[in-house]
Amino acid sequence: MEVIISENAGFCFGVKRAMKLAWDEVCKGDENGVYALGPLIHNKQAIEKFEENGLITVDNIENIKDDAKMIIRSHGVCKNVYDLAEEKKLTVVDTTCPFVKKIHNIVHDKFTEGYEIIVIGDSKHPEVMGINGWCDNSATIIKTVEEAEKFKALSGRKYCLVAQTTMNLKIYGEIVEILKNKIEDIEINNTICSATKARQEAAAKLAKDVDCMIVIGGKHSSNTQKLAGICENICPTFAVETVSDINSEEIKQYKTVGITAGASTPDWIINEIVNYIKGL
Repeated sequence: MEVIISENAGFCFGVKRAMKLAWDEVCKGDENGVYALGPLIHNKQAIEKFEENGLITVDNIENIKDDAKMIIRSHGVCKNVYDLAEEKKLTVVDTTCPFVKKIHNIVHDKFTEGYEIIVIGDSKHPEVMGINGWCDNSATIIKTVEEAEKFKALSGRKYCLVAQTTMNLKIYGEIVEILKNKIEDIEINNTICSATKARQEAAAKLAKDVDCMIVIGGKHSSNTQKLAGICENICPTFAVETVSDINSEEIKQYKTVGITAGASTPDWIINEIVNYIKGL
């Protein structure tokens, strides 16, 4: 059995940076505790390693002690979180991905200038929720072509469009074309991360040359789900989190196995799965 690993698999720049910053703070510690506002990344195994070393994960800033240390994850947060952190005298460790921070700035500036904001992405994803918080949660969020077709622009209003960094490129393009025909005055910002684009393109290319694909990543990882969707359209695809999710009898049917991984997947999980497949 031949195993081929896709280019750009695993941690992207933003996640690598965030994980290092967070790990450094966990190692330093704090007498009032080190908190993460939401799971650092969408990978259960990686989070467990941090929590075993003292990190406390909470879903609400109100659950963080005053004067403690708070880590803002790479997905970013809305503006009012920074305001609340200042009130609670928290030490903020901001690991927001620079590409996400750029979207925050665009949205905040354009909203201040009077633009209506459109975000192409998943309204339930923490990144999109954070982006929306930089325009007083007034953005129109569009995830599908069907939603774009139903959209009605306000007459005489200017619009600014941004996208979730992990958005599927094909769907993004289709939605943009629809909205361009519906809105007279629209500023389009393709804010899809270049690493996301490269990962998706590399996975699609590899999927054409192998008998099956294994996509490694957290079940709640948006970019991992999109990778799996791309590969499924090309060849048999298996989405897994760890070695325990692999059906060895099923994989044995294939001669050449391609492997890719989402941006929140640590190298050690990828290596473990690669070694296991090779062992078959």
